[in-house]
Amino acid sequence: MTIQSCFVGASQATGELQAFKARFFKALAHPIRIRLVELLVERDRTVQELQTVLTLDQSSVSQHLAVLRTNHVVTARKQGTTVRYAVRDPLVDDLLRVARRIFSSQLTGTQDMLRELKREHRRS
Repeated sequence: MTIQSCFVGASQATGELQAFKARFFKALAHPIRIRLVELLVERDRTVQELQTVLTLDQSSVSQHLAVLRTNHVVTARKQGTTVRYAVRDPLVDDLLRVARRIFSSQLTGTQDMLRELKREHRRS
């Protein structure tokens, strides 16, 4: 094995890992899917329960859950005649918390800029 072939193998593995990460975040990149995950972090739920909370039709909820399931964000468990969905890894809750802190920080910065803009407008 040459150094070049090791580099190509490592590069390919890195590329695959980056693609996996991108698919994971892409699965979360929809407002309905974010809300689904937020609800599932609280507790396991059925499609019907999620439909009720989100006021969406069964088809829409199922399609979004399928994207989350395909990308390893949620799991489905058959319980009798119903299917219960859950977050696959409880660390997703930590991810959402960190994201909220980032958003809060960004919004605070935006509010500061808006206040400064208003001050400038008053001075002119």
